[in-house]
Amino acid sequence: MSGSVLSLARPAAATNGHNLLAKQLNCNGNGTTGGAAKTTVASAITPPKQPQLAAKVIQQSQIVCFDVDSTVICEEGIDELAEYCGKGSEVARVTKEAMGGAMTFQDALKIRLNIIRPTQQQVRDFIQERPSTLSKNVKRFVSHLKAEGKQVYLISGGFDCLIAPVANELGIPLKNVYANKMLFDYLGDYDSFDINQPTSRSGGKAEAIALIRKEKSPFLSPDREEPRS
Repeated sequence: MSGSVLSLARPAAATNGHNLLAKQLNCNGNGTTGGAAKTTVASAITPPKQPQLAAKVIQQSQIVCFDVDSTVICEEGIDELAEYCGKGSEVARVTKEAMGGAMTFQDALKIRLNIIRPTQQQVRDFIQERPSTLSKNVKRFVSHLKAEGKQVYLISGGFDCLIAPVANELGIPLKNVYANKMLFDYLGDYDSFDINQPTSRSGGKAEAIALIRKEKSPFLSPDREEPRS
């Protein structure tokens, strides 16, 4: 098995062979993979142009990393929380501006959270009343990967308190979750978020993958040339 870390921006259903997995990736149009020469990290943000190659990289990877919002789950966590707290339209407007490149990811995150200002109790109630919906086949796919001895990570620009129930449902250890952290004061009111988390800034997911690579490098096979999709 190669020393690859594969980052999937969209999941595919579990299969028993890379031909079937490639077919699933191709039919869904939402599985992604890619490569980087002379590196143990293969990451991607667009659908695969070569599903067969995508499936092969998955099979050859020892670690698989998933995005979370609109990927592992159907929802966008922060948007759902904003709606729950009665701030949906205001936050949606900021999100739209951020997607247009008007501000950095961290600035957009700060503005949105300052609008929502959720309390700890609101977050708890939100998680209980509006649990996230797993994307079709993702639980089966993660189980398949784990059965093959692969390590599975979740990497998200969302928040660990919202992602923890998802990780638990998928049987992914919380230590394998890279996400942002909300900070509350002693009364349980929103204070800020941890700006030291790599996922709190632009390019943070790639940084998180680099951290995983560094952490796992003694246990991974030597680097090899990864084909590009």
